[in-house]
Amino acid sequence: MDVCLQLFCCCCRQEEPEKNPLIRSETLQYFNQLVKRKRAEATNLWNEPVDATHMERDDDRELYNLLQKRAKLRRGSEGYRRLSFDISAHRQIRREVKDRWKHILEALGFSAEADGLLTVTSTMSYSSLRHPQQARALLTTLATETSLFDRHCSPPERYLFVLDRLVVLDVGDDFLSAARRYYPLEEDEAPHSEEEPLSEEAILVTLSPGPELPKEVEEEEEEEEEMAEEVDEDTLLATLME
Repeated sequence: MDVCLQLFCCCCRQEEPEKNPLIRSETLQYFNQLVKRKRAEATNLWNEPVDATHMERDDDRELYNLLQKRAKLRRGSEGYRRLSFDISAHRQIRREVKDRWKHILEALGFSAEADGLLTVTSTMSYSSLRHPQQARALLTTLATETSLFDRHCSPPERYLFVLDRLVVLDVGDDFLSAARRYYPLEEDEAPHSEEEPLSEEAILVTLSPGPELPKEVEEEEEEEEEMAEEVDEDTLLATLME
């Protein structure tokens, strides 16, 4: 009887399936970080998306440094809230530029495709551009002959990729014509109007001294605060390949 019982127990142990996880924790961490990175890029709208360090452009470097400073402060503190004002100002300027582009695309009949055409991520490369010279020429013309961008700064490189797509669709010149019509160039000596966007520095000066953070801005910062961290993608990939 004892021998039979031992044999039965051994068989049961052998038949028990291995309880290994279907997905390794490193894999889950990797994809979780990729999701955070994608959300952060959509929130910060880096003007030089290919630059992973965010150090090449002054405006990107300033926003990145603000995010890093705020990450070291206690959430809800006075310093945290003041930095949130400046971060929100930077992001708002970038969103306004994107909204202008979306307005033109919708006017050209690309309402359903506008968001996709305007999506630019850090995974893109200049070598992927199919018509780089035409796209560059259009970007330069838009910067000098329309009010789409701040004329005191170089135009955001992210829109070079958007223009390349428009050239492929054979609507690059149509976009330029629409931009001239909807956002004509303002004279340098003309005073700022309500329709004319203020420079990034002017908005920052206006917002920075404010002691109270609006509720909607505070909720946005609570949600986006963790997205300031950059993803060490190479390290994660190396771990997965081990």
